[in-house]
Amino acid sequence: MKANGLIEATLLRRYKRFLADVRMPDGTEQTVHVPNTGSLLGCIREESPCLLLDHGEGKRQFRHSLFMVRPGRNWICVDTGLPNRMVAEAARAQKIEALSGYREYITEVPYGTGSRIDLLCRVHEKDMLQRCWVEVKATTLVNGNVAMFPDAVTARGTKHLMELARVVEQGERAVQLYFIQRKDCELFQPADHIDPAYGRALRQAHTAGVELIALRSEPSKQGIKIGRPIPVEL
Repeated sequence: MKANGLIEATLLRRYKRFLADVRMPDGTEQTVHVPNTGSLLGCIREESPCLLLDHGEGKRQFRHSLFMVRPGRNWICVDTGLPNRMVAEAARAQKIEALSGYREYITEVPYGTGSRIDLLCRVHEKDMLQRCWVEVKATTLVNGNVAMFPDAVTARGTKHLMELARVVEQGERAVQLYFIQRKDCELFQPADHIDPAYGRALRQAHTAGVELIALRSEPSKQGIKIGRPIPVEL
């Protein structure tokens, strides 16, 4: 994804989960929207560079949203809505090998108990419908060079793993895909120290046949692009 017109600013503080104060290039301070429900553990540092998306004049309460932060050497994308769109676009273009070969890629399809799958891949082969159900998780937490999920307790994420396992039990393919929104990672592991229940559910889902993919990305001032898969270690 190329992000035209990103605004460079300075991150001052994040609060109330969805709000942050930044210092704009002209020195004024503004409140911006933070499109991330997680804790952003390790990503928020006061007086660090950040990049904002400008949504223009309109009905939004806040014109700008926090898009990337740079608490250290590398940019980190903090927009949790972006991975779903990027994965769907890349899958349709046959750029994700594990999800290639399907003819239809449909987003936000109801399944399970009151859930919606992020991406449903479908193809008819020999008069049979083949489907792959893909749950995408935006991942920003690292420990050294290890990407980890989640960065806060997530009962919803655990529920999604159980629903993916049920899909496999019904004879279909299911994938849990972690979209790592930074490039300084070489391995993925569950964050058992933050949410041990999620870690247990992930191992159970994998044993049941749910496939696990960790896909690194490469954020920069020009935008963000999908990188290569990295190993998953349970």
